[in-house]
Amino acid sequence: MDTRKQFEVLQWASLFLEKNKREPRVAELLLQHHLNISRNEFYMRMRDEVPAEIVQSFQTDIERHAQTGVPIQHIIGYETFYGREFLVNEHVLIPRPETEELVQQVIQQSKNMPNKSQTIVDIGTGSGAIAITLAQELPETTVFATDISEQALAVAQHNATQLQANITFLQGDFLQPFISNQKKADIIVSNPPYIAKAEEVTLTDTVKKFDPELALFADDNGLAAYKKIITQLPQAIDSGATVAFEIGHEQGEAVSSLLNNQFPTSNINVIQDINGKDRMVVATGL
Repeated sequence: MDTRKQFEVLQWASLFLEKNKREPRVAELLLQHHLNISRNEFYMRMRDEVPAEIVQSFQTDIERHAQTGVPIQHIIGYETFYGREFLVNEHVLIPRPETEELVQQVIQQSKNMPNKSQTIVDIGTGSGAIAITLAQELPETTVFATDISEQALAVAQHNATQLQANITFLQGDFLQPFISNQKKADIIVSNPPYIAKAEEVTLTDTVKKFDPELALFADDNGLAAYKKIITQLPQAIDSGATVAFEIGHEQGEAVSSLLNNQFPTSNINVIQDINGKDRMVVATGL
């Protein structure tokens, strides 16, 4: 490919991706990244010439994505979450838009609580997207984040430093490291692994080959992580605490009943995401 107009380069890439059964919209995001321009500029410059070397490197990335399924976020190195850029790589789950809705739920719950100097724990923090967003949006709170993976915590720590968020990171299994510190939380939030191994066949190669297994799959039909966290909760919370989970769209009932067994007097709600699927379970008054 030699020098072409921007719209021609985009057209080639979109068609190429479509032909290879990939999402054509990736072409737009990736070209914008290669040109290092804002979305508005991108649309205004459709008839501009694109330098040959940019066309070349863009084409290489498009072909790599089409052939291997490598996520565009790994190619460009970040994902935007709640308006902030988070470094992502093969050690962490790429934050999804649905998880922004989980964060909104927690912010809402936090604002409804009488004391504002709450302690929040994000379990299985990965890139740190949830914990960092909450620390930034709720500056009066104290935020802890746990992960069993040292590599994930290194990514989260990098993101916290870049975004100037004050988080205490703890390595260990779910709530264990927080409990070991003899701390108590007002709000617990988690987007744990919740996909049953049997469902692996339904996943795209982009997810299967590039997201860390540790962050995707859980035994017991995808419920193992919830069971573990819920049994740890009594040692980790102050009375009247709130817990907010992201769930698989068919797990609302199962996760609710696990919570109900442990905390019979709590108030439990299954909340749908923007696509109308069950996506969160929020329990208050624990």
